[in-house]
Amino acid sequence: MRQTLSPALSPDWPCQVKAPGTQDWERTAMRWLRDLLPARYGSYSTLTRSSVLLARHAQLQLQHEMRTVRVALETSRAELPALGVGEAVIENSIRMYAVELQQLGRLSRAVRLVGDALRVTPS
Repeated sequence: MRQTLSPALSPDWPCQVKAPGTQDWERTAMRWLRDLLPARYGSYSTLTRSSVLLARHAQLQLQHEMRTVRVALETSRAELPALGVGEAVIENSIRMYAVELQQLGRLSRAVRLVGDALRVTPS
């Protein structure tokens, strides 16, 4: 029998979400997932009523954000000087983008864990 680490025990499990199986854990998961999306998505009841759909959309949103940050990071030195941005600001923006990319990676792993747990939890 294969033994797996509970997602709640993973260092990537978000602290804002209660452990699967505990009281109100799904509610905390849904709130956390909604908070990751742009506010306008909160008005789509189809999205906010389905935990699996919400987790999937949050994962897609993060993937697109990561692509955007990678492009910004990769093009900063080539494009920002032509826009009149100084060298110090360019270097600071590169550091900012690198940190943001790491943060988005952590969020993406957390969304994957929460989404997996939501899919296996009977509703």
